[in-house]
Amino acid sequence: MTLQQSRERTTSIGEAVESLLRDGLPVRFTAYDGSSAGPPDARIGLELATPRGLAYLLTAPGDLGMARAYVSGDLRVHGVHEGDPYAAMSLLQNHLVFRRLGPGEAVRMVRSLGVSHLRPPPPPPQEHLPRWRRVVEGVRHSMLRDAEVIGHHYDVSNRFYELVLGPSMTYTCALYPHDGATLEEAQAAKYDLVCRKLGLRPGMRLLDVGCGWGGMVRHAAREYGVQVLGVTLSREQAAWAAEAVEREGLGHLAEIRHSDYRDVAEDGFDAVSSIGLTEHIGVDQYPAYFSFLRSRLRPQGRLLNHCITRHDNRSTRTGAFIDRYVFPDGELIGSGRVITDAQDAGLEVQHSENLRVHYARTLQGWTANLVENWDEAVAEVGVGTARVWGLYMAGSRLAFERNEIQLHQVLATRTDDAGDSGYPLRHEF
Repeated sequence: MTLQQSRERTTSIGEAVESLLRDGLPVRFTAYDGSSAGPPDARIGLELATPRGLAYLLTAPGDLGMARAYVSGDLRVHGVHEGDPYAAMSLLQNHLVFRRLGPGEAVRMVRSLGVSHLRPPPPPPQEHLPRWRRVVEGVRHSMLRDAEVIGHHYDVSNRFYELVLGPSMTYTCALYPHDGATLEEAQAAKYDLVCRKLGLRPGMRLLDVGCGWGGMVRHAAREYGVQVLGVTLSREQAAWAAEAVEREGLGHLAEIRHSDYRDVAEDGFDAVSSIGLTEHIGVDQYPAYFSFLRSRLRPQGRLLNHCITRHDNRSTRTGAFIDRYVFPDGELIGSGRVITDAQDAGLEVQHSENLRVHYARTLQGWTANLVENWDEAVAEVGVGTARVWGLYMAGSRLAFERNEIQLHQVLATRTDDAGDSGYPLRHEF
């Protein structure tokens, strides 16, 4: 054995990590082999606790490997709450700069850490199948496959969502009317803004697609006296929302259906609201989606589409972590594509608004709820799923803050054949 071979075989994990970074570690790193790297007095620490964690990192480089190790408890973060790794993620994103390794250097490093770590461990149970293995009906965004992936995310536990989302049970971007507004006030303000944009008045008919736990349905019925039909693919959401409608005495105005929006046979609605559905349907489905929603409207009726968007109109895929753990088959694109496809479907766009900074605040509020209710949340869904949510919300908050993703409300009308949109000379909201 040569001296070089001996050195390669005895390289510690800490030394390997340190050698990957151009400017050093901003956190204290420790590993199960007793090695360490980074400043000893750092406020935040990363601990690689097991060989399985190293295998996750080596076999799925990037966000997927990190997520697997964190969710499974093999990669631990010290100095922050388990339910809110935002401070650690922000620090790492700001200060981690990796060196480019040549092929020979990368091979030597892997050898020094042990080639046995190149055997991928089974992923954590919270992980969904990769896209190519989702073979329900064999077609992405078929009704059956959409129902399956929606169930993966939303049919977790209504009690868990109550703990995270708060009393409003609203899992979409809120609207903060002022700096001191609470999460609940901001969610009510969001629903009210949607109602005003749609010009709702007593006696009108509203279709709310992807209605979730019925927040928009109940707000529109209670505050504006409209007849509302809400549909959701999540069985758990539909059951909770239907109970809430009855509990609030709104059964004479509101109906909740466990249904695909494409199965809604009624038409002639005065307004359609879609709040947080577009992210799930697939960008290639936008033309059919907007055409269908237009067909449900009466002439001069209004559509409000509220969805997460990208800061550009090029890429559509979410990252591997989001696709496997949070929104399987989800896709995002810029508001330009949303508006283009709405227009091409025969809708006249009247207004577009970006609520990006409001979503960062919304995520901060949800994370605070998770931390406050951590023990009960873990008892409800398990520590792995709770970690998924903490990681996902912290990462999403950073993405909104950094303008990597945005949130757009697009208001459109089904303008009639004579060119009459029914829209006022100026916005009234």
